[in-house]
Amino acid sequence: MARSVDIRRVDLLLLGITVVLTLFGLAMIASVSVFESYQLTARLYGKPYNSFFLWKSFLHMIFGFVSMGVTAIIPYHFWERHARLIFFVTLFMVLGVFIPGIAANWGTSHSWVRIGPFSMQPAEFLKISFIFYLSVWLQKREQLIGTFKEGFLPFVTVLLISTFFVAIQPDLGSFLVISSIACVMFFIAGGNPFQLLLGGALSAVVGLPIILQKEYVRARFTAFLFPNDPTIAEGIGFQIKQALIAIGSGGFFGVGYGKSIQKFGYLPEVQADMIFSAMAEELGFMRLLIVLLMYGILVVRGYRIARHAPDRFGFLVASGITTWIAMQTVINISVNIGLFPITGLTLPFISSGGTSLLTVLAAVGILLNISMHSTEEATLARRTKRPEQSLFKGLFS
Repeated sequence: MARSVDIRRVDLLLLGITVVLTLFGLAMIASVSVFESYQLTARLYGKPYNSFFLWKSFLHMIFGFVSMGVTAIIPYHFWERHARLIFFVTLFMVLGVFIPGIAANWGTSHSWVRIGPFSMQPAEFLKISFIFYLSVWLQKREQLIGTFKEGFLPFVTVLLISTFFVAIQPDLGSFLVISSIACVMFFIAGGNPFQLLLGGALSAVVGLPIILQKEYVRARFTAFLFPNDPTIAEGIGFQIKQALIAIGSGGFFGVGYGKSIQKFGYLPEVQADMIFSAMAEELGFMRLLIVLLMYGILVVRGYRIARHAPDRFGFLVASGITTWIAMQTVINISVNIGLFPITGLTLPFISSGGTSLLTVLAAVGILLNISMHSTEEATLARRTKRPEQSLFKGLFS
């Protein structure tokens, strides 16, 4: 059934925070990537250029904002109609990281494909396509979610297939994010808590041994468990050691924008998954609180959109997208402050990473579209038909 759209209902606070975080990310990349840009361009092109990552990230931002505009305009039920096709296409794309000719084996994992001048990380597309597919499935099985045969078994099958494809790369970060998305969506759709724990455990039992087969992944866990071992701190633990030095150097008010010391070759991947540490060094704890507050408000607004969604599909999609952004943010920050092993996950909106920025901005566009379709009457009708389980019930209403 067609629903009325009112652009005046668009969540302007969510939109504003998204734009501010993305522009802030570009400003931080301009500051912390100078040395890495200089070294990379000198090695690859023989001519050093200290704005390489800045201009690359600027182009990514433009494409990301365009994608957000497009998904904000497209009615979100478009994704419901094409969820299955999109999901299986992205699964094939994930397998493409092992196909000779298009696989781009950069770094230690098989996570990238390259087609002509363009490269991308298919696991980022899998996150959002998985949300679409699982939302459709949970909606159709509305009355059977709590059963073992019709609810739990199909759910855990979809979860295992999706996480297996990222585990064999291996991509620990995406594995954790997809598992978190699945568990939260299954629970709020009415899933049995015991079955939820069992599904998460099965995913871990199947996926983690595959991921841990790689020696460098095991070494990351070793560095996490024994951070004070001198041999580890100067080896595989060097990156997290330098990240903690950067955070400690920032203190309460930071050393000043553009004045980071760790960015000069001491902190690897400073413009990507370790950018939070450089932010802490330059801005300090007090200014970082503002950034963390914006993330918190964004998550609250996302779950609020889910609570006020006009139908079950919109509710599930909005919940899945918000959980994705929240979990990826928490995991990235946890890695930077030494509370979790290195995963390679980017910090949403801020880290350098074209595929990540493109998909997360497109996801925010979908949230904005759902907010434009929401009305009090439709929300009340949905809740009356089927009250959802929620850890946050009442907080976001």
